[in-house]
Amino acid sequence: MWFQKLLGFDSTQHKVRTEIFAGVTTFLTMAYILAVNPGIFSALEPMGMPNSAVFTATVLAAIVGTLAMAFIAKKPFGLAPGMGMNAFFVFGVCLGMGHSWQFALTAVFIEGILFILLSLFKVRELIAHAIPMELKAAIGGGIGLFIAFVGLQHCGIVVHNENTMVSLADFNNRTVLLSLIGLFICGLMTVRKIPGGLLWGILLTALIGIPMGVTQWSKIISMPPSLAPVFLQFEWSQIFTWDMFIVVFAFLFVDLFDTIGTVIAVSLKSGMVNKDGKVDGIGHMLLADAVATTAGACLGASTTTTYVESAAGVAVGGRTGLTALVIAVCFALALFLSPLFLAIPMAATGPALIIVGVMMISNTAAIDWDDYSEAIPAFITLLMTPLCYSISDGLMLGSIMYVLMKLCKGKEGIRQISPAMWVLFAIFVLRYIYKSL
Repeated sequence: MWFQKLLGFDSTQHKVRTEIFAGVTTFLTMAYILAVNPGIFSALEPMGMPNSAVFTATVLAAIVGTLAMAFIAKKPFGLAPGMGMNAFFVFGVCLGMGHSWQFALTAVFIEGILFILLSLFKVRELIAHAIPMELKAAIGGGIGLFIAFVGLQHCGIVVHNENTMVSLADFNNRTVLLSLIGLFICGLMTVRKIPGGLLWGILLTALIGIPMGVTQWSKIISMPPSLAPVFLQFEWSQIFTWDMFIVVFAFLFVDLFDTIGTVIAVSLKSGMVNKDGKVDGIGHMLLADAVATTAGACLGASTTTTYVESAAGVAVGGRTGLTALVIAVCFALALFLSPLFLAIPMAATGPALIIVGVMMISNTAAIDWDDYSEAIPAFITLLMTPLCYSISDGLMLGSIMYVLMKLCKGKEGIRQISPAMWVLFAIFVLRYIYKSL
């Protein structure tokens, strides 16, 4: 069957219906990027980067990246321009450092080429395999907390507070009320083990939001805006400057460990890890991610990366590239049905992310909490991932603490530190020293 050859789908182990459910579920939890990314890039409209073209670039980058994951890696992950990296692109490189958006796109393109080379020479794969199993489990749990925190923010349940940084929202709010209803529905679907439960939960919550005035749309179909203003808009005159080196390194470093953390965590949840604790097919996954970043830059998008929201599709049974293919098809439809897809409010997708967070925290069962040389690094990873709002910081801080705690344990602990972990430890420490200068 061509599904098996191209997408890794085996009819004896997988079901087409489940993969479709998984793909649509992941898309719906990722769909917020279609509204959020152009919103962030709207700050660059006065510099000649049209918001409408950014929308088209966002969708096309997601399609190309997810198709690369489907056919190269045959895994159920969705890709799109990454949150955090888009903010650094706009507010760090362009508005902060004063560079043009063409300069920033060139940096993303160079980063993508470097990523392809690192993937082909298996450098990224070696880094992923070097991370101890206990830290991998902690990364999964940390991302679970991170996803749940993002979901609570999307729901409006957790809000900003100037005195305590975060606090509980006022429940006398229709968005918050709809989110609580959605959380109950998604929880009910999950407890009752209803196939595609999270997807049905999202859709039902969105429908309930119509009479509440939270879910709104004016039309269903619209033609996609032109990509021409941002397509292949590179600036080669500054590629050998110090600023270009700094920007490329920043994109490369954060994207590298965000992607590794995401792939490890979601793969653990889906059982795509062998007896040695290595993620099956991670080399192909990282190569697909690298191809996505490079292609995305050509299309006019910031760094394209594997989305942690892919865990939502995995949670409902997605296991193959068919799930990714469905995600890509949904993004393709979004080019013409954007008003309909964007009508699903965050109050409907946020509850699904909270439930996914619950599912992913189960990874921490693999941690030996009685061995404090394992428990302390794991806890730091769990804690810092959501609090720093960064998968890469959680991974790096946990890795630094892992080496330090093993050193404290003495000879037995030192023997447990692999040569690769020593290298990562040195790189991570230098990174934070440089960041503090």
